Amino acid sequence: MASSQSRRGGVSLPERPGGRDDSIITKISRSPIVARGKQAAGDAAFVANKLLRSTGKAAWIAGTTFLILVVPLIIEMDREQQLNELELQQASILGTPAAIGPPK
Repeated sequence: MASSQSRRGGVSLPERPGGRDDSIITKISRSPIVARGKQAAGDAAFVANKLLRSTGKAAWIAGTTFLILVVPLIIEMDREQQLNELELQQASILGTPAAIGPPK
């Protein structure tokens, strides 16, 4: 009766035989299937983390390479195009026929 007085108005269930009070949630959480699922989720998180890090490293390498090699090439090609346009303008002002393309 002491246990019913400490609960204040709740219904107390009889003790289970064997002294173990395992609920269905406890049984499910201790099952090997759940343990296997937790292990698989942990492995998937590990692989995703490694993939994310390696992808980040690859993106850094590609971006740096692009800045060092490709951007100066684009700038030089733009300068050459501007120089060709300037030559065409000068040729048209002076009245000489403009050569289109490289000389033969």
